[in-house]
Amino acid sequence: MEKVAVIGSGCWGQNLARNYYSLGALKTVCDHSLHILKNMQAAYPGISVTAHYREVLSDREIRGVVIALPSKFHYDFAWQALEHGKDVFVEKPLSLKLEEASRLCDAAAKKNCILMVGHLLRYHAAFIKLQELLGSGALGRIQYIYSNRLSLGKIRREENTLWSFAPHDISMILALCNEMPDCVYARGSNYLHKGLADVTTIHLSFPGGISSHIFVSWLHPFKEQKLVVVADKKMAVFEDTQPWDKKITLYPHRISWVEGAPVSHKAEAEYVPVDGSEPLRAECRHFLECITTRSTPVTDGREGERVLRVLASAQASLESNPPGEAYGPPVAGFPPNSLQ
Repeated sequence: MEKVAVIGSGCWGQNLARNYYSLGALKTVCDHSLHILKNMQAAYPGISVTAHYREVLSDREIRGVVIALPSKFHYDFAWQALEHGKDVFVEKPLSLKLEEASRLCDAAAKKNCILMVGHLLRYHAAFIKLQELLGSGALGRIQYIYSNRLSLGKIRREENTLWSFAPHDISMILALCNEMPDCVYARGSNYLHKGLADVTTIHLSFPGGISSHIFVSWLHPFKEQKLVVVADKKMAVFEDTQPWDKKITLYPHRISWVEGAPVSHKAEAEYVPVDGSEPLRAECRHFLECITTRSTPVTDGREGERVLRVLASAQASLESNPPGEAYGPPVAGFPPNSLQ
């Protein structure tokens, strides 16, 4: 079994450590807090702990470095790991700057290293099932997609809701559309921190005719994680807050034309069975498999770069449309079919 080190043992880093330990792959946990390291060593007998990243980089037994640090540190720590020939997993976003993400991808290619980004929902069994339904033609042609990621809490001070919540939704939508948008427009409002959007809406349009929007907020009265795909045969809803037997719902509604007018015909909802499994476990296992087989991850560095390109354009649009001012133009200029 390939061995990895988890860098950063905050709330999410602890989840990563738990999964890699259960998979028999965790060798080291690195964190600046000696108290956290003591707790981690007690929780996971047999692992080593260190407060010094250079010890991880110099350890030849460690093949993969798993970075779960605040976003502003992603680039520097990933770059160092790649320079030392380590395979790298980075939590989203890959970086806060597009040019840095591109450099990481180039460095990984040059060093023949795996570079994977933590777009967790791409490994969710329900989303994989949704992709299968689309691929089989059961839903028909996609017309519109929207996603809501809403909750109360987990309020950040170093990044807005766009960068904190939206990467997962952007990654899923790009995968479903299989192309990059040719137009991005964003609008947000800040209530808790000046200049830091708490509520954001992003609109995307695609060369193939699909439109999409993403609504993210950490000032919402209840938790909602919902992806809706409107297609010409059936409509599908992936709602992660539902139990496993109801995470995917299909609505076989149809529209007919009567004397030149559209008439809707509602049908009963259909639940699609999905085998329950922890998405994070699947994501961790995938990274280990890619290390062993040298295969390209589903969410590799280039996929992370594409998501970052949309994020950067949405941020630029957000800044050109401050609250209380007239709407400015959307950000355009994406080359069509640039998922290649």
